[in-house]
Amino acid sequence: MTGALQGKNIVLCVTGGIAAYKAADLTSRLRKMGAQVYLIMTESATHFITPLTLEVLSEHRVVTDMFDRTFTWEVEHISLAKRADVFVIAPATANIIGKAVHGIADDMVSTTLIATKAPIVIAPAMNTNMYENPTVQSNLEILKSRGVTVVEPASGRLACGDTGKGKLADPADIAHAIEIAATPQDLKGFSVLVTAGPTREAMDPVRFISNHSTGKMGYALAQRAQMRGAQVTLVSGPVSLTPPTGVTLVPVSSAQQMYDAVLTHLPQQDWVIKAAAVGDYRPATQASDKLKKHADDLSVTLVKNPDILKEIGQRKRDDQTVCGFSMETRDLIANSTAKLKSKNCDMLVANNLKIEGAGFAHDTNVATLLYRDGSSEPLDLMQKDSLADIVLDRMLTLHRKKG
Repeated sequence: MTGALQGKNIVLCVTGGIAAYKAADLTSRLRKMGAQVYLIMTESATHFITPLTLEVLSEHRVVTDMFDRTFTWEVEHISLAKRADVFVIAPATANIIGKAVHGIADDMVSTTLIATKAPIVIAPAMNTNMYENPTVQSNLEILKSRGVTVVEPASGRLACGDTGKGKLADPADIAHAIEIAATPQDLKGFSVLVTAGPTREAMDPVRFISNHSTGKMGYALAQRAQMRGAQVTLVSGPVSLTPPTGVTLVPVSSAQQMYDAVLTHLPQQDWVIKAAAVGDYRPATQASDKLKKHADDLSVTLVKNPDILKEIGQRKRDDQTVCGFSMETRDLIANSTAKLKSKNCDMLVANNLKIEGAGFAHDTNVATLLYRDGSSEPLDLMQKDSLADIVLDRMLTLHRKKG
């Protein structure tokens, strides 16, 4: 996600293994996410990838030698330890994992590691037999117990020719773990239900009635809530998006299926965010065979679907917080305020489909937040993940006011 690490300082340590070459990909990803990346390499790592490569990608000098004097004086391992918002070792060999457990500090990586107070992310990479060795597994469990994030290695064919677990995790997965480590966990302990995407109301086995929703807003909400520590259940209509890592996905198609799924999960939730674009009507009957063309006109009788948000509002407990969404093409505030009150929401996100950059299919949105006390908060055009964070911030405030 572009800009997700904007302003963050990542200290990335590269240790000696064939997977060290993937540090180039990881560095590039982190830079694209807005981070400043400061690299430390062990001497062994420099045999697999040159410091120059990582210097070009990071735009910072790579540190390799504890006793290098060719720079402006400072106690560099302490400086880097303090600078880090997240401290990363990828790839992490069995050697550095053992040093980390026992507090051995005999090179620049291990010395800086022992001095940092930043969140630590370690991505092991080694031969399968080494990884499965009881000592290595015990060391990893000790690190986890100390709060270190361990990004599990992948399985596959290794450089040594063996097949098994030990490949460095995909750089995208490591970057995701770093992003989580850099994100305040202010929603830890919360259960959040998010609905997303369109619904489809079948006319026959071939055709259906639907809308233009892509699910981007709901998926952004689910991802940001999970990143901030919440347990997230995502009830999603049919979309082409990849589900966010770490959320519980409940796929549905029709409005009735979404209604059933939401009410099943509702009692366990602290918050409900209904961002899905649910069809208001469905065909009264669904043909068992494809409807054939027999005339110029075709009439389809529609019946009303269950009102999911209204049902949530009627059933919600005093300790549950509910956010609805409204999409309008005219009288945005008046129509959305009426919806907020009639559906018993705590807040509502209103956006006008006629505003450029808002609504379906865009990565951006323009919204006005409405509250039960009659206040409103107009927001400028922004990325949907940024809007998601604002919505979550406001829900957290409302939740705290409830005590």
